[in-house]
Amino acid sequence: MAQTEIAIVAGGCFWGVEDLYWKLPGVLKAESGYIGGHHPNSTYREVCSGLTGHAEAVRVQFDPEIVSYKEILHYFWEIHDPTTLNRQGPDIGTQYRSAIFTTTDVQVQLAEESRAWAQQYFNRPIVTEIVPATEFIRAEEYHQEYFLKNGGHGCHIRRPIGR
Repeated sequence: MAQTEIAIVAGGCFWGVEDLYWKLPGVLKAESGYIGGHHPNSTYREVCSGLTGHAEAVRVQFDPEIVSYKEILHYFWEIHDPTTLNRQGPDIGTQYRSAIFTTTDVQVQLAEESRAWAQQYFNRPIVTEIVPATEFIRAEEYHQEYFLKNGGHGCHIRRPIGR
């Protein structure tokens, strides 16, 4: 069994972020969920109220022999706008904030280096939070692989940077 690692990122509506991570070689699993809040076992309706403090996020399980954590973060900067506070496209609220939820000191260091690197490609300041991961609450089943199940696409697009 290959060694796997976990990255947790929030870049707006989790449907689009999850969908794009599924397309990245080396990603074994991408799950939509909620993190960073103060209300245990929150539901989608509660998170959408903006009162739980959670962000819509994606937990990415990946094979580090195929894709590194650094590359997972590089992709993160390409698939959302990290310069808009609590907003991605038409979605507004703290639940749509840009954040990297870290699980180790190494992830903190790599996330901070990555954010500094990415800043050179954006005209406005990056507002992405880098914070310790708290409990990740897996979203309801109907949110998992939403676009695969329901068709359509989100407001997330990939804009290659630094290549």
